[in-house]
Amino acid sequence: MRSRYSAFVKGDAKYLLRTWHPRTRPGRLELDPGMRWTGLEILDTVDGSAFHATGVVEFRASYRGGELRERSRFERMEGAWVYVDGEFPER
Repeated sequence: MRSRYSAFVKGDAKYLLRTWHPRTRPGRLELDPGMRWTGLEILDTVDGSAFHATGVVEFRASYRGGELRERSRFERMEGAWVYVDGEFPER
């Protein structure tokens, strides 16, 4: 999760696509070069340890002018964690 946030901060679309599950990965990803991310706070985790095949991370990512809150699902694929999808919980 933190590495994907860092990739958003850096604008590294290649890394984001590489760490996205193939069944839900978009064909391409265009990031807003004007977006300025300012912080990441992990709010909750479910599973996702070395003993699990799936995990959930709920986070709040701040950016200049607002924040994004998501509950993301991850799966282990060939030993690496990949992003599957996410929900946007109500505040």
